[in-house]
Amino acid sequence: MAIFSTDNPWAFAFGLLGNLISFVVFLAPVPTFYRVCKRKSTEGFQSVPYVVSLLSAMLWLYYASINSESNDFLLFTVNSVGCVIETIYVALYLAYAPKKAKIFTVKLMVTGFGGFCSFLLLSRFLTKGSTRVQLLGWLCVGFSIIVFGAPLSVMRMVIRAKSVEFMPFSLSFSLTLSAVTWLLYGLFLKDIHIVVPNVLGFILGVLQMGLYLIYRKRNVMVLEEPHYLGGAKPITDTQSCNVASDDVTIDVDEVKERKDDVYEGEKSFEVSDNGPVVNISCEV
Repeated sequence: MAIFSTDNPWAFAFGLLGNLISFVVFLAPVPTFYRVCKRKSTEGFQSVPYVVSLLSAMLWLYYASINSESNDFLLFTVNSVGCVIETIYVALYLAYAPKKAKIFTVKLMVTGFGGFCSFLLLSRFLTKGSTRVQLLGWLCVGFSIIVFGAPLSVMRMVIRAKSVEFMPFSLSFSLTLSAVTWLLYGLFLKDIHIVVPNVLGFILGVLQMGLYLIYRKRNVMVLEEPHYLGGAKPITDTQSCNVASDDVTIDVDEVKERKDDVYEGEKSFEVSDNGPVVNISCEV
């Protein structure tokens, strides 16, 4: 495996750019884990994406080390960094996760590492040369597709909520740019195993940015009815009502007259310690 080969300068250029962009993408969860460490709780976050990303980086690392047919040094470097960073994420998750989540994560890691080691041994003794590279390459493609498929759940959330709050444009743009650079890197190296997953990554990235452009100007208000004496929380000012709907105008005097009519028409009513309970709500 050549380290710095000038035989294919375009592949080297895009591979170097891919390393830089991927490093930024690897650091994207840092704010999340900063909050985890600060609050000493994983707050319902799942460990699956980080464990799968770690296994994927390990497979690509092995693929780059045995693929002597192309200059995959830059693929080797980016996945070495990825292994270190993802390992730190998983370690922090295990440090602050609840017991049930820790057990699940440990089982997932044992299963994943067991499978990785088993494949390593089987491919070492049962396959040779290009056959081993092809088998490992398609396994890497499978894991990369799983990693790239993670944003699908976020995209579904965006469509349902009509809000891009949980899908920052900067991250979507970085993932798309990363996919493009590694796609071009694979094309210049004529390595289909690098090309295939990044085609999918590029398509998903474009779809994410499209959703961002569609829903970025839409604001969604989620209205909840807390259980205040079995009804909605009383609204005592007209400004709150106007926030819910600009088309509704409330005549306070009319409301007062109706309330008085109700009191006059009732023969009896229940009085709490603080006087009558009146719920005034705004219908949108």
